[in-house]
Amino acid sequence: MRIPFRTGSLRTCLTLATLATLALGCGGGGEASAPPPPDVGVAKPIQRDVTVFSEHLGSTAAFESVEVRARVTGELEQINFEPSTIVDEGRQLFLIEPRNYKAERDAADAALKSAHAELARTESDLKRVEQAVKTNAVSQSDVDLARANRDMARAAVLSAEAALDRAELQLSYTRVRAPIAGQVGRNLVDRGNIVSGSERTLLTTVNRMQPMYVYFDAPEEVVLRALKNLDLRTDDTRGKLDRGEATMAEVATLIDEDFPFEGPIDYVSNEVDAATGTIQVRAVLANEEMRLFPGLFVRVRIPMQVLEDAVLIREEALGTDLGGRYVYIVGDDNLVEVRYVQLGVVEPDGMVPILEGLDGSETYIVEGLLRARPGMPVTPDRLSDTLEQAAQPETAQTEADTESEDTKEPTSEGG
Repeated sequence: MRIPFRTGSLRTCLTLATLATLALGCGGGGEASAPPPPDVGVAKPIQRDVTVFSEHLGSTAAFESVEVRARVTGELEQINFEPSTIVDEGRQLFLIEPRNYKAERDAADAALKSAHAELARTESDLKRVEQAVKTNAVSQSDVDLARANRDMARAAVLSAEAALDRAELQLSYTRVRAPIAGQVGRNLVDRGNIVSGSERTLLTTVNRMQPMYVYFDAPEEVVLRALKNLDLRTDDTRGKLDRGEATMAEVATLIDEDFPFEGPIDYVSNEVDAATGTIQVRAVLANEEMRLFPGLFVRVRIPMQVLEDAVLIREEALGTDLGGRYVYIVGDDNLVEVRYVQLGVVEPDGMVPILEGLDGSETYIVEGLLRARPGMPVTPDRLSDTLEQAAQPETAQTEADTESEDTKEPTSEGG
């Protein structure tokens, strides 16, 4: 059976073929040019000595802290200080109503005078009886009785003296004084309230703020390393640390970016906490500006070792993936390579010690990390050396100037 041929269908097919051919011709007239390699900012690692620290969390404590409590019972009549002020030792802080205690003191004083008078009378009686017995005017039993009365009067005097001392002591307790010099807290009892000597009512606290203690728990390995720099005395002060040889602890509060406080370790506990495997350590910090308060949470670091000629790079050059921390390196033919690295603690200037992964000869990418991928070419643009030189410690410049005193120039190194 013959299929009828339609002229319109053939014309349509030819038209479509022609259009396809034209489209291919237009698209293949020239090969599309590849985009140029992206620009990236690069830098060279720097090398310098780096101190490795062990960092811990700790808390501050007052050098001395005393709770001021009532020692007698009565109405609180006066408050003689302003909260948070510095007071001297012996400064009167409170007055508890003293009238009852003055009356007891006066009564005790009168009783003592009466006892002295009775003693004088019994001594006079004893002398008279002792003279009378010589003439047989009285018997020996009368002498013995007079002597016993004299001894009882002497005991009464001693008892009255003790009662007077006790009454004067109770009266002195009505004037509540600062037991140490330091910063006083707020009054915990207001005027007009009854305070109890038997219950030892807490009135306020006084803390000695200068210097300041900081306590922290460190793993035994860290403490053992630090003890290499400590001089444990073996004389009568055994167990104390020679502060002249002590390891220095650096301390920062939660708002400090660096570690502005420094002080010697003066105490290491005599046992390891079996539950945590740590040892309690204490350092002493100067607190002349009164920036530290008891109970602050702080960061504490102690030096462990010095890495000589450590390799450092800028912190912003680091990336992170499932494999860990890495750096993009510009290798041969400006191709990007990825290097996984082991890091130390970030330095205050933002440089990071590389413990493993770099030898210092590499060129690493600092800017444009999102435009770079492993294996792709890039156009490296060397960043200014200013940042790298700023990361160098001041001592490096000093040592360089010392070595070549004749070549002092006003420009920075490497400029």
